[in-house]
Amino acid sequence: MSERAVREGYAGTGPGAITPDGCAVELYARLAVGDEPDVIAAAVPAGSSILELGCGAGRVTHPLIGRGFDVTAVDESAQMLEQVRGARTVCSPIESLDLGDETFDVVMLASFLVHSGDHQVREGLLRTCRRYVRDGGSVLLQREGEDYHVRLPRERVHPAGYTTRIVSSDPVGDGVHSVHVGYEFEDARWTQTFLSRPLSKEQFEGYLEAAGLRVDRYLTDDGIWVRAVPK
Repeated sequence: MSERAVREGYAGTGPGAITPDGCAVELYARLAVGDEPDVIAAAVPAGSSILELGCGAGRVTHPLIGRGFDVTAVDESAQMLEQVRGARTVCSPIESLDLGDETFDVVMLASFLVHSGDHQVREGLLRTCRRYVRDGGSVLLQREGEDYHVRLPRERVHPAGYTTRIVSSDPVGDGVHSVHVGYEFEDARWTQTFLSRPLSKEQFEGYLEAAGLRVDRYLTDDGIWVRAVPK
């Protein structure tokens, strides 16, 4: 299955296939997992069924499976899903995902996807979260930190040996920024450009409310990981 054309405002460079949102498949297969599995495992019951929306190459999927979670991994890129092992995979845009009457203990929307620059896309993402979380379940979301778009450029050298560099975040109108990120390994380099809408806490919570969700708890001190529940 070939990938669709890269969306307007999104771009990626470097070795290998590039997905419609500018992500390089080989890059995402190399990126190391951080504390995400710890945050998730502490926030939901052991053995929960998890619907992971926008799973990419399985960076978080694989450690969740290793912890005993039952993961259904969704991504619109078939080439990303080819990297995923041990999970049920579904190739679909998140906004139009159709799993019938299925529901899950946990629905997860990570990778700052809630910051989509397109209002309709964000509404579709949150509508999918609400549709597939079962009564008594929870939705885990990852949002940008307060300083994400300031004090740039900045970089982080990961313990695994590669450097991530947020080069710029430039306003392009209607409250949306164009963000340019670089990744440098010893043997390869990638770049990614994407659109992001910075959201205040009040805006974020308001969008969740409009989708039938409410914030239950901010899971990390920096407010990046959030647990929401159906209203």
